Amino acid sequence: MATEKNQAAVSAEAAAAAPTMHDQLVSARIRQRIKAAGVRFHANDNIAAFIKEGELEQLQAEVQSKLAAVLESLVIDVESDHNTQDTAKRVAKMYLNEVFKGRYQVAPPVTEFPNIERLNELMIVGPITVRSACSHHLCPIMGKVWVGVMPNEHSNLIGLSKYARLLEWVMSRPQIQEEAVSQAADLLMQKLQPDGLAIVMEADHFCMHWRGVKDVESKMINSVMRGSFLRDANLRREFLALISQRQRG
Repeated sequence: MATEKNQAAVSAEAAAAAPTMHDQLVSARIRQRIKAAGVRFHANDNIAAFIKEGELEQLQAEVQSKLAAVLESLVIDVESDHNTQDTAKRVAKMYLNEVFKGRYQVAPPVTEFPNIERLNELMIVGPITVRSACSHHLCPIMGKVWVGVMPNEHSNLIGLSKYARLLEWVMSRPQIQEEAVSQAADLLMQKLQPDGLAIVMEADHFCMHWRGVKDVESKMINSVMRGSFLRDANLRREFLALISQRQRG
């Protein structure tokens, strides 16, 4: 009986000592929600649905404190070095509100219009400038994207600027180029419901420019073809020929 009372007392003490959701770091609270929902949260996933009002500011403060610790571990005297005194704050703000904002913000609003005129000819948008960061080294990725759309009578149409906004939302996360292009294709297929979709991306990867082989000339080009672009070789050739002319011009 005494043993049971002792165990109960220990359990109560442990429960009292355990941090509540409110006491935890904001990143831990967000992570708990994501895991409870059984949702993936890789570097290039959007987690905006799991962030409550006011928590993004708290997360920025947490990231700032941890970046300050990184600078300390790099043996940088941020107290007397005027150049780095606010570096942790600047980098935290940049990551959450600019470079990686596609992880933490909801998708930009996009008005979709019905294809009243039943357009069914190839449309090409680009080159659209995109910026991202390599998820392996967090080095910049800078590139251009071309989008080809083959609409049908049931397709939705969106404004030209919306292609750039949607691509920016996908690219503003730690990415690898192959997955980024596939994510962009999935998003545009969902929004437009076209007969076919083609995306080509050409980019510089600073993880090759700054480190490793330090090759400043190499670029990566990859493409994703969906629907009629995948089935119809002539349509695919027409799209690739037109963007090739644009690149040379």
